[in-house]
Amino acid sequence: MGNRPPLRRIIVGISGASGAVYGVRLLQVLRDTPGLETHLVVSPAGWRNVEEEQGLPRAAIEALAHRVHDIGNVGASIASGSFQCSGMVVAPCSMRTLGAIAHGLSDNLLTRAADVVLKERRRLVLMVRESPLHLVHLRNMVSVSEMGAIVCPPMPGFYLRPQTVADVVDFSVARALDLLDVPHTLAARWQGNA
Repeated sequence: MGNRPPLRRIIVGISGASGAVYGVRLLQVLRDTPGLETHLVVSPAGWRNVEEEQGLPRAAIEALAHRVHDIGNVGASIASGSFQCSGMVVAPCSMRTLGAIAHGLSDNLLTRAADVVLKERRRLVLMVRESPLHLVHLRNMVSVSEMGAIVCPPMPGFYLRPQTVADVVDFSVARALDLLDVPHTLAARWQGNA
């Protein structure tokens, strides 16, 4: 018997902001990364956005994850601190989900899993999607940052001269993967001026 290293687990949440493409692309990349196991939880509005924005059926998205958890099952494995994982990313993260995380509401499995990741001092990356922002949005971002989360809005870097929408999406997904310490080749890295 070989000594295989343990799988790294990453939780992916998709909530109801526009930008379901970020969560879908993350799942695609993570699925093809050796040594990773993904756990997916999606809000009802997240499922609606996946369908409306991506034109993909629920089954196609569920097939990208190793495990799929129902948003209402607060007894799922990812709701416990004893569930070992490397971190969690919410892509996209709606202002409703941000607010629930900022205030420790744990009112569904997505926000409970995020709360657990924070309390266990693991990496939580929130790809918040809204514009413009009002004061409550900003205060909630400060609050989660003070708790240890990383607010990572999907914002393109035009210095790499993206040619397609896919390039723009991959740039932001690459940033989230970097924050989770997941190797990738999605976007070129800035090498500095010659």
